[in-house]
Amino acid sequence: MNPSEPYTHHFADRLNQAIIQKQTPLVVGLDPRLNQLPAQLAPENADDLTQVAIAYSSFCCGIIDVVADLVPAVKPQAAFFEQIGPLGMAALAEVVDHATTKGLQVIMDAKRGDIGSTATAYASAFLGRKPHSSWGCDALTVNPYMGEDTLEPFIDAANKNGAGIFVLVKTSNPGSHTIQEKRADNQPIYSYVASHVEQLSSNNVGETGYGNAGAVVGATYPEQLSELRAAMPHTLFLIPGFGAQGGTAKDVAGGLDENGLGGVINSSRAIIFAHEQPQYAQLSSWQAAVEQATRDTIEKLADGTTASRLR
Repeated sequence: MNPSEPYTHHFADRLNQAIIQKQTPLVVGLDPRLNQLPAQLAPENADDLTQVAIAYSSFCCGIIDVVADLVPAVKPQAAFFEQIGPLGMAALAEVVDHATTKGLQVIMDAKRGDIGSTATAYASAFLGRKPHSSWGCDALTVNPYMGEDTLEPFIDAANKNGAGIFVLVKTSNPGSHTIQEKRADNQPIYSYVASHVEQLSSNNVGETGYGNAGAVVGATYPEQLSELRAAMPHTLFLIPGFGAQGGTAKDVAGGLDENGLGGVINSSRAIIFAHEQPQYAQLSSWQAAVEQATRDTIEKLADGTTASRLR
């Protein structure tokens, strides 16, 4: 979505419209890591947090400049900014503002989860473009494992402020089975979470057929991804695990609907650190490597999923 286009208040519609416009469900994850920054951006003194924060902001804003015309959204990972303290959080704010100025949807990956007034505070901090929230994000990842009253303040704020949430349902990490696949009444725990999220989403379905309560479902579990797509017809998916974590286009295909909508597929390291990869080493700059890696990833998704129908 370009900054000049009308702002659609319903998050799911807004994200799907951006996917249609960009003709891809690819989302670029912004995970700055000090030891992998391009040499020209690396701080002279790695112990100087001011220098590190400036480097992180410059790196992520430089990525945004490259991908803004190519993808519908970016997903900053708050942890990489939080680890350098208040200066890092100021850098994160700069990155969010820059992304929204460039017309991108911003999915804050902070995995918040609490109850009562604390959950309400988290929700009001992140959910909604400014002035609806102080951070000005379009969506937030949420951990549901304290129960349904964890999700209520988040979805209420999302619906009110034109934002969305992505609830952890079946995550991409290898250890996710230790809790998410435990069975109760002969069903895995993740299926109960999925059912609740689908109900929340079906309560506020937009014109594109999806609601504002989304689900995080990993590419590294393709069978469960297809299973949950069928069980959650009104729920947008945020699909991590593609690219550097091993997920392929074939693995993520089951997360999209027949029109190439219904989900966004995240790739972080394979794109943002493309300058480290031999196939991009001959390009003129680290940003040129990011651009080419983004274009290559878009083509892989189009070749291997229903994202081809967006063209």
